[in-house]
Amino acid sequence: MKLTLEGIQNAAVWRSAGILFPSYDVPAAQKKAVEAPKWVHFGIGNIFRVFIGGIADGLLEQGLLDRGITCVETFDYDVVDKIYRPYDNLGLQVILNPDGTRDVRVLGAFAEAVKAQCTDAAQWARLKEIFRAPSLQLVSFTITEKGYALKNPDSSWLGYVAADIAGGPDRAVGAMGVLTAMLHERFRAGGTPVALVSMDNCAGNGKLLRESVLTMARAWKSGGFVEQAFLDWLEREENVAFDSTMIDKITPRPSEEIARDLENMGIADMQPVVTGKRTYIAPFANAERPQYLVIEDRFPNGRPALEKGFGVYLGDFETVRKSERMKVTVCLNPAHTAVGPLGVVLGQERFADMLRDLPVTLKMARRVVFDEGMPVVPDPGILSPKAFADEVFERFQNLYLGDTNLRLATDASQGLSVRFGETIKSYVAKDGTASALVAIPLGIAGFFRYAMGLDDQGKPFELAPDPLVPEIHEALRQVKLGSPGSYHGELRPYLSNESIFGIDLYKAGLGEKIEGYFTEMIAAPGAALKTIEKHID
Repeated sequence: MKLTLEGIQNAAVWRSAGILFPSYDVPAAQKKAVEAPKWVHFGIGNIFRVFIGGIADGLLEQGLLDRGITCVETFDYDVVDKIYRPYDNLGLQVILNPDGTRDVRVLGAFAEAVKAQCTDAAQWARLKEIFRAPSLQLVSFTITEKGYALKNPDSSWLGYVAADIAGGPDRAVGAMGVLTAMLHERFRAGGTPVALVSMDNCAGNGKLLRESVLTMARAWKSGGFVEQAFLDWLEREENVAFDSTMIDKITPRPSEEIARDLENMGIADMQPVVTGKRTYIAPFANAERPQYLVIEDRFPNGRPALEKGFGVYLGDFETVRKSERMKVTVCLNPAHTAVGPLGVVLGQERFADMLRDLPVTLKMARRVVFDEGMPVVPDPGILSPKAFADEVFERFQNLYLGDTNLRLATDASQGLSVRFGETIKSYVAKDGTASALVAIPLGIAGFFRYAMGLDDQGKPFELAPDPLVPEIHEALRQVKLGSPGSYHGELRPYLSNESIFGIDLYKAGLGEKIEGYFTEMIAAPGAALKTIEKHID
């Protein structure tokens, strides 16, 4: 069995292998999207394939959607060349159930894959054509929080952003530059309204997207690249809506074990690839079954019947804001970020295994969520924070999910202000200080201990990709495990930086506490685990 349009024509063979199969006409859905795109997505990695692609597949199955998603990659073009085009844009969804069973489905919801590459004339022209189409209703995003970033912590432009600003729309490279250039193209083609829907795990993702796009547009206006009328059009949300969302589905990297099992079932060429930009991706995507997507319901050019998708809720901005705050700042992501990087230090590969084998880490994660976060969590109304958190900890302990601590450490610095900062600020607003917190500052100290790149026994490990961690690693180079006296305040510039944590942690009453935890963690080999046990138990 080959995962191609030709290979899936014998549906009976796939079904006999226990693989669920589209009942809709996949080539027709692809063709219609190419001719009249309705839904475009930026950032076409694992979470998009297994979650958003799965939602679209379900709508196609129900006859509520008649065309696929146009897939756009702005960062890693190898994904298009190695995962989309060789498989005719088809994908496999592998759901990992807690009892060890798997549900495998062929997804036909991906219509075409486009490289947002200004140096490729044909691809650039195609992207412009897509954005000029009046049929286009929404553009969604899973580009990670760093995809929206324009500036360094010192407020200077990121290098590629400075180049995009200087080069103008037709030389844009970064995601925000590409998007703004395409919106300018849409404006010039008549300005049919469109909704931009961020589906990334960051607070106020719609507002973050809007600010980044407007910043790029204003910079280009100052440089003479775009007209004032474009800015006027862009700023009116009846023309361009920037919708916020809350998204939740634990999606580990594709498993090599699952790849072997799929090949043993008779499906060819399932092995994951690691691209030159360190994207770990495969023709399949594996994930848990539970999923939540709460979307702000503002679509000025119409929308698909998204509310009919599995796990999808529609509401106003306040509902989305509270749902996102509940999940990202309290019920899920803070536990991952507090314990995941520490798990790497403790030599634990898989998150669920660690929670089982080192119960103190489970206790720490629960303390982050239930003891420290829950007292200040907002109630979104459509979801119960307590019930959601209870289910989260059941999901965390799905041993078949295979989620790794190193994945949870990826880009961890980019979420610190949201995953910890919002709760800290809530305590400061309520009590004047957050000094009573223990598990959250312990997790922050653990993040910096992780950034040293040494495990609890002093053995080096490879750090996960993160734009800030290499700088922190260099700053901590003179700090030695087994020598707490080698620490000379190297964390202070970071702990006081409001752009990293959303608040000066010394003013919040936590800076010195975090430094104390950190020096305890470097006191001797094995000190990281002992520090957790001391303060959590």
